[in-house]
Amino acid sequence: MSGHGSGVVAGTVCIGSAIGLLLFAYLVFRRVARRSYEQHGRLTGFAACLQFLVILGVIAFPFIYNPRQWQWFWILETSSGRGWATAGFVIILLGFLVAFGTMLWFGLRRAFGLSGQGLVRSGPYRWSRNPQIVGGYLLVIGSSLQWPSLGACGWLVVWALATHWMILAEEEHLRRQFGEEYVRFCREVPRYLGRKAGPVTSGT
Repeated sequence: MSGHGSGVVAGTVCIGSAIGLLLFAYLVFRRVARRSYEQHGRLTGFAACLQFLVILGVIAFPFIYNPRQWQWFWILETSSGRGWATAGFVIILLGFLVAFGTMLWFGLRRAFGLSGQGLVRSGPYRWSRNPQIVGGYLLVIGSSLQWPSLGACGWLVVWALATHWMILAEEEHLRRQFGEEYVRFCREVPRYLGRKAGPVTSGT
């Protein structure tokens, strides 16, 4: 097969896999997790495992689909200029500290939706309702700065969609559980960073 033909096949496989991963993410977050929250007031072990698999798949995706012949994707041996690579490294480090530091501070069981003992508004939750996700964005953006490519841009889109669907399910659950207290929290603290936004309705 010619280089052009193999590139077309590679692109088709990668895009098809990304679509499949997003469909799986939608099913898990907007169906399985949503039903688990509605029926049990938390994620069941099964729903939590599926959620973990989705996030793991999104994180691992660009490293699985990164063979050397896919020049349009990214190759870890090549990077952007030194300045961008350094900026990417700093952002990756910051993202790691924000994402995993928040999870450890919050508690792993609560971070994965397996328990809920009151609305947390202290610590990093004073600035963002989803600091772990913000940390994940920093990890993805930092990696994209170090190895800029079409694949990196696609990875950011996959991360944004999958995590947003996860957040929608969590917001619906928290609004049912805490009512007006959570609505006030949404008015005072942004979903990610910057502009404040209220919780979504069940049909969003």
